[in-house]
Amino acid sequence: MRIAVVNWSRRRAGGVETYLGGVIRELLRSGHEIAFWHECDKPADRERIALPEGIPVWSVETLGARGALDALKEWRPDLLYSHGMLDPALESATLELAPAVFFAHSYYGTCISGSKTFRRPIVRPCGRSFGWQCLVNYYPRGCGGRSPVTMFREYWRQSARLDLLHRYDAIVTHSGHIQEELIKHGLSVRSAYKFPYYVNGAEQALMAGDLAATAYARNGEANANGDALGGRDGKLADERGRHLLFVGRMDALKGGSVLVDALPRVRKGLGVPLRVTFAGDGPARRAWERRAARVEGRNEGLHFEFPGWLGGERINALLGACDLLVVPSLWPEPFGLVGPEAGLRGVPVAAFGVGGIPDWLIDGVNGRVAPGDPPTVAGLSEAIVDCLRDPVRHAEMRREAVRLAQKYNMKNHLAALLDVFEGVVRREREKYSISGGQDARPVSVLR
Repeated sequence: MRIAVVNWSRRRAGGVETYLGGVIRELLRSGHEIAFWHECDKPADRERIALPEGIPVWSVETLGARGALDALKEWRPDLLYSHGMLDPALESATLELAPAVFFAHSYYGTCISGSKTFRRPIVRPCGRSFGWQCLVNYYPRGCGGRSPVTMFREYWRQSARLDLLHRYDAIVTHSGHIQEELIKHGLSVRSAYKFPYYVNGAEQALMAGDLAATAYARNGEANANGDALGGRDGKLADERGRHLLFVGRMDALKGGSVLVDALPRVRKGLGVPLRVTFAGDGPARRAWERRAARVEGRNEGLHFEFPGWLGGERINALLGACDLLVVPSLWPEPFGLVGPEAGLRGVPVAAFGVGGIPDWLIDGVNGRVAPGDPPTVAGLSEAIVDCLRDPVRHAEMRREAVRLAQKYNMKNHLAALLDVFEGVVRREREKYSISGGQDARPVSVLR
């Protein structure tokens, strides 16, 4: 199959581009021809997606819209695998060239700001369907910024995107939450597919055999009397305290301030010292650091660290040393990949039950889910304490975290994805056959 992957950028601007780097290599390894088509090469300070050598790459920024579209048309793809574009008119033009599958990574076409969150009078997920009523709620509910120009521009852009979603031959997504959003906005249940996402390292975990047992032994298990055995330092868990970890972009809706405010309650509930690492950066970092300094100064046995953005090896080291990952997101995360990534390393999670998080976080199994509508300090602190107060239960959560995360592997992901691809191309072939070649798009599989 000849597959053209379409994205707005060639740079690793976020999780989407990290995903593309992995899935493109696997599609090529599976025997398919791959090309990459993108609008721009920004932001310039980010690394480029690591594309396999020799595959065709076309840039609108370099070739112009007409030149890039002509190059894609001449390549004659069987299928477009699209991940979002900045310009709806350009996206519409690509849909004229071949059957297309869209991956809904986020609230594309279903929210003006893309956050799907009310900020006023309190922060809570928005369950409304996208429409003109969003303009009425935009300022009173604090859905976005204060510029009316931005509000109307993004409203029309998202309206155009929603119309375009109905033109795709299939839409795939990684969470039941996003699938429900798509169906709520008029997409057919027969064209909106949910299937397992993939976590880097999951394949190696499966090949390694009983990784769950390894993680269980490595991080400490409970003996028959219920005493917590030590981690690598050999100390009792109560003596060494607990290590909590936050990983991600430091934005207000990521909930770092709520986590900071919850920690005195957690310290009191557990009765042991707490070390809390905030790994990442973003516009809210300074405010979180100031808040953490105040809380640390008032509460003995609380210690905060803000090391900034860390590479993969250092994040893995932190996951190997921590007792719990906390995902305090206030907005409805479309999926929350950091949770399964931590689970693969035997780390349970405490998080608000918003968006796609309940897809992978099973309450009481691989962590605890705090009520998310609305999210509260009390709810988050209770979830954290419940994960950590009982060493036996915590060790069981570690094992279950690995077991549940292992299903998010490339093998499962690729099998489901190719099943959708093949169905779309098969329907195009049948449509071409029935119409005598008059109505279908000229894709190479039909030559």
